[in-house]
Amino acid sequence: MVNLYIQLNIMHKKKFTQIFNYFLIIFFITFSNVKATEECFEGFSRAIFKFNMAFDETIFEPVAKGYNKLPNPIKKGTSNFTSNISTFLSIPNTLLQGNFKQFGHATGSVIINTSVGVLGLMNPAEKMGLKAHKEDVGQTLGLYGFGTGCYFVLPILGPTTARDTLGLIADTFVDPFAQITLRENELLGVSGNKLDYYSFKSTSAVDFRSDNLRSFETLEKNSIDLYSSYKSIYLQDRENKIKNS
Repeated sequence: MVNLYIQLNIMHKKKFTQIFNYFLIIFFITFSNVKATEECFEGFSRAIFKFNMAFDETIFEPVAKGYNKLPNPIKKGTSNFTSNISTFLSIPNTLLQGNFKQFGHATGSVIINTSVGVLGLMNPAEKMGLKAHKEDVGQTLGLYGFGTGCYFVLPILGPTTARDTLGLIADTFVDPFAQITLRENELLGVSGNKLDYYSFKSTSAVDFRSDNLRSFETLEKNSIDLYSSYKSIYLQDRENKIKNS
């Protein structure tokens, strides 16, 4: 009876995942021709933006400030570690983009930093001239000519577009680290779990936030419409990343 319940539960989860993925594909197709400067639902996005700012002020920013007080070797090692893991996603994407030079940089960087760099805590690959760009499916789709689609804001995750939202989901299928952790598939004898995946994502977010404390403070002080400023910065940043500029 217990086994039957577990099997039914797994089937329901798979069914929900399929339906959700179909919804995202339909959403992307529907809004892919809409310009990024246009918005699907600005009122909703502004409400989510306010929630995100409140979350940042009460939880995220204090954690980032505390993280910044850690001894520099620990902070640097953590930053290197998360950067190395995020490079795993660049490997399949640089290959899909036909950028074989960056494919070599990304692959070589992961191999060297994971081995010689003690699981990525150090970054000897960079000293050897290997500089891996961070690439994701959203960037790959953009390179293929897919439109950004409309802009909106997600809870906690922040600014995005129709294309990048679809890319965010696709990332979890092509990223080797996500396959091992989030999907809980064994790869080359290595396995993990969902906690590993979300711990990595949370640590990466805190590391990024701590590196940009002053930038965010300056932006908040000097922006007439903070929502529009975040939107402009996000869209420009994504465009630059697609062009590798």
